Amino acid sequence: MASIANSTILVTGANRGIGRALVEEALDRGAARVYAGTRRPTDFADARVVPVTLDVTDPTQIADVVEQVGELDLLVNNAGIAIYDDLGDPAVIQQHLAVNLFGPYAVTMAFLPALVRSGGAVVTNLSVNALAPLPIIPAYSISKAAAFSFTQSLRALTAGRGVTVHAVLTGPVDTDMTAGLDIPKASAASVARAVLDGVDKGEEDIFPDPLSAAVGAGWHDGPVMTLQRRYAQLAPAQEAGR
Repeated sequence: MASIANSTILVTGANRGIGRALVEEALDRGAARVYAGTRRPTDFADARVVPVTLDVTDPTQIADVVEQVGELDLLVNNAGIAIYDDLGDPAVIQQHLAVNLFGPYAVTMAFLPALVRSGGAVVTNLSVNALAPLPIIPAYSISKAAAFSFTQSLRALTAGRGVTVHAVLTGPVDTDMTAGLDIPKASAASVARAVLDGVDKGEEDIFPDPLSAAVGAGWHDGPVMTLQRRYAQLAPAQEAGR
């Protein structure tokens, strides 16, 4: 996408933390309309914000929001959960996968036709735990690693359709989700600015805070991205062979 200004945006998980900061940052950059997806009604002062009820695990709600939004320039998959666990209960892993993997998958695929029409973008808020699991939240780490793989796969498969796909690999951010961790944290507002800066610059993988930026140093020319680009070349060849 060319610019945040004058665009139509949907942010999931927009009621607090990074999601709400992304809504506010998009407004500051001149977005024409921001659909704020939340599980429960949430008020926003700016008239350009349209609250929509959206549980990313509910297919009916997703379909309703697709119909309500219509055309879309930027989808931000931000809704997520993080529950402390020890891998002892498979239901906790399933819960994380339902929200953090299958939620973004369902919302993205539902809006993909609109994004193809607009030449738009998909942004998925992941975590550095997609790269290195945090043992106190292993189910979360598993789901974010899976969602990162989905994002990379989507990027390769939509490259020829005019849709850009961005992965946001955040470190610790000062939100309700990290309230129990006594560690240095970036502000949600600073992360939101860095995310939309990355979209404007066309960065495929965005490292929006000091900790993640250290991880991201040399990432774009590193062995993982080199292998990813090599694999991505197979997608057009496969499509041509069908």
